[in-house]
Amino acid sequence: MKVLIEVINKNQEEEICIRCHEVNNEINQIVNQLKLNLTTIVGHENDKYHQVKLRDVYYFEAVEGKVFIYCKDKVYEVKNKLYEIEEMYKGKKFFRASKSTIINIAKISHISPSFSGRFEALLDNGERLMISRKYVPNLKTMLGL
Repeated sequence: MKVLIEVINKNQEEEICIRCHEVNNEINQIVNQLKLNLTTIVGHENDKYHQVKLRDVYYFEAVEGKVFIYCKDKVYEVKNKLYEIEEMYKGKKFFRASKSTIINIAKISHISPSFSGRFEALLDNGERLMISRKYVPNLKTMLGL
């Protein structure tokens, strides 16, 4: 695969064009990664609103009726419900890990079996999250296991 980068004038619109023989899994992964890098979600912290890049999100968690974004060293609250976030970012490296958690697969360091058919995910930031056995098959599919 050949990669070309062309520097253009500031008055021209930036674009990414992929030319391929067929749209396969590799091409879809490249497109999803590009979309992930460009996508943001609004979170708030102490009456300030922030544009949070999806690539910086480790996981979303619902706690006592509120939904929070967990990044490397910041936590933001969002107005969306967890099921809305799941729908918005389906196919963008996020998966439902439990009734209250959606994890960014790109932030998982490793997973290991736990008790009762559940799995434990160790994230890049050192946090450990449980994956309910109900959602383990989806994770395995996304990871190609």
